[in-house]
Amino acid sequence: MNGPGPLGAFLQARRARLRPEDVGLRDLGPRRRVAGLRREELAQLAGVSVSYYARLEQGLSRGASAEVLDAIARALLLDDHERGHLDRLAGAARHAPRVRRPRPEKLADETRDLLRAVDGVPAIVLGRRTDVLAWNSLGHALLAGHLDLLGPDDPARRPNMSRMLFLDLHCQELYADWKRKARAVVGNLRIAVGRHPEDPLLAELIGELTMKSPEFVALWGGPPCGAVRCRVLRAAPSRRRHGDGDTADTVDRPFTGTVAHRVHNPRQLLIRGGPRAPPAGERQPGAARGRRRVPRS
Repeated sequence: MNGPGPLGAFLQARRARLRPEDVGLRDLGPRRRVAGLRREELAQLAGVSVSYYARLEQGLSRGASAEVLDAIARALLLDDHERGHLDRLAGAARHAPRVRRPRPEKLADETRDLLRAVDGVPAIVLGRRTDVLAWNSLGHALLAGHLDLLGPDDPARRPNMSRMLFLDLHCQELYADWKRKARAVVGNLRIAVGRHPEDPLLAELIGELTMKSPEFVALWGGPPCGAVRCRVLRAAPSRRRHGDGDTADTVDRPFTGTVAHRVHNPRQLLIRGGPRAPPAGERQPGAARGRRRVPRS
């Protein structure tokens, strides 16, 4: 399976933004687990079988007729611009060759050496799909101490920063301005999709976020988001050894993450963090205080 592709990702995104009441349906079932309409609801509105519509979204069927596309467009409440975009995506899907599933990204030797050289500050390496290709122990403790330290070594278990930001409550709570960070991530994903429109793994990521995160749907379907390079974290988690075992403490000190190096592979970024400089005039904890004068006797 090569992923949903641009056509499937578009259908998923537009389906996720609709609610049952938007199309005259009553939601009488159990609590909904997906954002927007279910596949079977959309298929019913369009007058096509659920299996056929599912194959369209999954990128397994490329021969949708004009009549079927018209029915789906009406069910999705597409405007004229979106209808034209749907036609273009469907036409491209018909003529596009089958794309093999890309190989997992590998951490370049130069990048690994650079990560080892970053000492004393949190650092991670992200691939073009925001997969965590590597991190040092401080980067792991800061961003994902609840995940396996060796996770990035296995392509099947690699954490993904976009997925963590929208679907992992622990990660969301790290950011003092989560909304700003979320806009930045969506902006960077838009850039990645523009550069690699046929990447099935990237399309799968977009599709998963579309189905599981209403916040992502709102940002992805909204106006373009600008990429932001500076991420301010609320606090740096640390672990201290006590006589009765490990306890987790929180250091009340904001951190920033900046793109420190665009490494030899232009698709990989090494991001390092460090304490954020306090605003001008703000006294830092532990800062030297002036000598206290002792009155003469």
